[in-house]
Amino acid sequence: MLKNLNLRNIILMTLISIICGTIFWVAGFLYNVVTVALTPLGLAPLSNDLLIGLWTMAGPLSGYIIRKAGSSLLAELLGSFVEMFWGGQWGASTIISGIEQGIASELGFTILGYKIYGWVSIISTTITTTVITFLWDWFRNGYSAYSYQMLMLLFVTRLISVFVFNGILTKLIANLLEKSTILK
Repeated sequence: MLKNLNLRNIILMTLISIICGTIFWVAGFLYNVVTVALTPLGLAPLSNDLLIGLWTMAGPLSGYIIRKAGSSLLAELLGSFVEMFWGGQWGASTIISGIEQGIASELGFTILGYKIYGWVSIISTTITTTVITFLWDWFRNGYSAYSYQMLMLLFVTRLISVFVFNGILTKLIANLLEKSTILK
């Protein structure tokens, strides 16, 4: 996996991971605020799905920009280490989430053979990230106990969050970086 990455790729992936890991850490505080705000409405579980796109953006961003196998997984994993280093509220379990989210993102690019980039790859990684992270939360966070209506609300919210942060935002950032000649 690392043999396909040159020094420039590794530096760019590391920068993406540090920035995103810091965003992950800040998202923990935002998560607490949103959870408190949604609790009186009985919608506290929705806070995770509203913000999941923030926590999963290092992988798609790195995969889309670097375009090498393994870059999504490594970026998401490094980002989770950064979040843990800053003192993220989930501690070492953040690393497990980083691996799971990195694999989910990586799968979207793998399905396309790391050859197709653009909106097709964005949609592919959005779908794989949404489905795999939802299944992870099904077991880890007890989503199986929720009603069908709540599950549908959580899934659709997650899909939108992942698409906005991992899709639209990734595409915009990649377009800006390409125009800036940083990637050349």
